[in-house]
Amino acid sequence: MARSRLTIPKSGNVTLDLDGREVRLTNLDKLFWPAEKISKADLIQYYADVAPVLLPHIRDRAMVMKRYPHGAGGEFFFMKRAPVPRPEWIRTCSIEHESGNIIDFPVIDDVPSLLWVINLGCIDLNQWYATCDDVDRPDYVHFDLDPGDGATWERVLECGRIVHDALDALEMPSLVKTTGSRGLHVYVPIVRGPVQKEVWTFAKALAVELAARNPALMTSEYKVAKRPKGRVLIDYNQNAWGRTLASIYSVRPKPRAPVSTPVTWQEVKAGVEIEDFRIDNVARRIAKRGDLWAPLLSQRGRVDLGALLSSTATRKTPARRRSTR
Repeated sequence: MARSRLTIPKSGNVTLDLDGREVRLTNLDKLFWPAEKISKADLIQYYADVAPVLLPHIRDRAMVMKRYPHGAGGEFFFMKRAPVPRPEWIRTCSIEHESGNIIDFPVIDDVPSLLWVINLGCIDLNQWYATCDDVDRPDYVHFDLDPGDGATWERVLECGRIVHDALDALEMPSLVKTTGSRGLHVYVPIVRGPVQKEVWTFAKALAVELAARNPALMTSEYKVAKRPKGRVLIDYNQNAWGRTLASIYSVRPKPRAPVSTPVTWQEVKAGVEIEDFRIDNVARRIAKRGDLWAPLLSQRGRVDLGALLSSTATRKTPARRRSTR
C-alpha cells in the first residue's frame, strides 16, 4: 500500500512523529525565496514529496551540509561535521582527512534525517561519492559541464551531446541531469574498485582529450584566469577527493527555485531548459516519468573502469628495448 503524503504545516514551529522519531521543524513560514513567496515549509514539503526517489541516491553516504540560514539569497556556509546536539538517531560517517582529523559527517538514510538536515537551512544536498563502508572507492564517475563567461546554454547542450557520444564510443552508458544552476551533470555508473584518484585520473584524461578535439567549444583549464572566453568547462576536478556536487533532485538557491533534475538524452537534443524544472513541478514529473536515474542504482550495466584503466595502461607501456651493452 502506498504511503500517504506527509503534509508539512505552513507556519510556526512543530514537532513531527515520524516512525517513532521526533523531528522538530522551525520557522516554517520564513520566506526562503521572497520574490516567489516560497517558504521554508515549501522547501521541506518538496523534499518530503520526492524522498522515495531521492533517498536511494544519497543513502549511506556522508553529507556535506551547505546551510542557508537566511534563505536562498542570503549568505551560506559549509559544515562537514554533524552538529551537536543532534538527535540520537542521526547516523554519522567518519572520514579521515589528510590533516589527520577525523570528521563525523551526517548520513541521510530516511525521511526523518532528510527533514532534519533541510530544517538546518540546507537548500541543496551534497553527498560523498562513495558509500561509508569504503569512502575512497566511488561507484560513479562524472563530468560537470559549466559554462564560462560568454558561453551560451546552447553550447552547454552541444557539449553534453559530445560527452555522451564519447562515452558511448567507450561503451560507457551515461546519465544526464540539469544542475539546476547553469550547466549539466553527466554520470557513469561504475563497478566499485578503483580509488578516487584513479577515477579522477580517468575523468581528467577524457576531459583533456575532448577539450583538445573541440577547442572552440570546450576547455579543461581549471584556473579561471586562464580559461578562454565563451567556452564550456568540462570539469573533471569535481571527481577529486572531498569534492561534491549538488545531488539529484536538489533544489538550488536560484530564482524560481530550480531543481537538479534527471533528463533524457533525447530531451538534451531537443533543447531542454534549466528553468523547466522547479520546486513546484518536479514532483509531478517524477510521478509521471519515474526516476530516470534508477540505472545509477542498479548492479547491472555498471562499467568496469578498473579493467578499462588496466587495458589503457598496458597499451601505453612501451616495449622494453634490448640492452646493447
